[in-house]
Amino acid sequence: MLVVRNIAEICTGRVGPIPLNDELPITRLRNSAIGIEGDTIAWIQGDDPANWSDNARVIDANGGCVIPGLIDCHTHTVFAGTREDEYVQRAQGLSYAEIARRGGGIKNSVDAVRECSVDQLVEQALPRLQRMLALGVTTVEIKSGYGLTVEDEFKMLRAVKRLNELQPIELIGTYLAAHTTPREFEGNPDGFLDLVLDANVLDQIREEGLAEFADVFCETTAFNVEQSRRFLTTCADAGLTPRVHADQITQIGASKLAAEVGATSADHLERIDDESINAMRDAETVAVLLPACSFYLGVEQAPARRIIDAGLPVAIATDFNPGSSVVESLPLTMSIACSQMGMTPAQTLIATTANAAAVLKRENKVGAIKEGMQADLTILEVPTIEQMCYFAGRNCTKTVIKKGHVV
Repeated sequence: MLVVRNIAEICTGRVGPIPLNDELPITRLRNSAIGIEGDTIAWIQGDDPANWSDNARVIDANGGCVIPGLIDCHTHTVFAGTREDEYVQRAQGLSYAEIARRGGGIKNSVDAVRECSVDQLVEQALPRLQRMLALGVTTVEIKSGYGLTVEDEFKMLRAVKRLNELQPIELIGTYLAAHTTPREFEGNPDGFLDLVLDANVLDQIREEGLAEFADVFCETTAFNVEQSRRFLTTCADAGLTPRVHADQITQIGASKLAAEVGATSADHLERIDDESINAMRDAETVAVLLPACSFYLGVEQAPARRIIDAGLPVAIATDFNPGSSVVESLPLTMSIACSQMGMTPAQTLIATTANAAAVLKRENKVGAIKEGMQADLTILEVPTIEQMCYFAGRNCTKTVIKKGHVV
């Protein structure tokens, strides 16, 4: 048995998704210890050695807060190359959309990924994941979308699968072939969709276990609503759960589409309207907000308070990618949500644990500290979640436990 004791407070929530307009979205347990058997939380009870066996291995939290392992439910962690030239162009006044129209943006990353092997993609991504783990992150979703040929999309997803075997973070693959139209299909997005939606392609994704979700960038610079609906429904028929990049730059009905097709989430939502908020809430589609992306691009944040007040559950993720959010740190992203979106530290904790788990359809396994749940824990060196968010940019993680093992 593994026991974690001397905890300032165990800070967790119930199983997600949880609307964050609840006055008490989290539970704070004091004077308690956590017992772990194998990969499972066996008990939570008083911090008294009489409660556990003499041969138990004990971890002293030294008065730190214990939270569920953090979950980054929207990333593009597998990529090649860097795009610091675009970072400079934005500093000089060009927008993300303007850079994309000039042939930059996603297509620059596509060129770099196509030149790499699976081994090279794995080699570049591994240290990124190691840094995320050191920040207390124990589950990460990773999208394809920088290949934009069938083989290059497979290459990215195979890299994710291999990375899942090489390090402790649990990785979940998402098929984002509909990220943008590649140069060779310029002016023919439907022809490109024919290619990536071929039944043999989707069968192979299922047979190799390469992805659980399908995602589309529904935007004026990418795919329109009808094209996005076609991509998502075809993928859903093949067993991939829909998700949508929605309402980031313009409002064209992407978040409402997410609700219509039963997507587990609509992500970004900087331009969401009230009608779409209500539609998503009724459809039980979680709003995934990406505050580090807006921070990195220097644009207006998504209307978090309006979304929360409407009772729509919110998750938060980094959107870590080489162009619009070169931010690996989920704790820093939580701090940005507090300072720029008006969310409380308690709300950001639920948004990066219970609600993020619900987005990834793992709410009954991870995202909360409860008996019978998987033992994914982050032990902080500070006594409260409020201090973690307050120390923006500082790594407050002391120890990370994944599936009952200190990693």
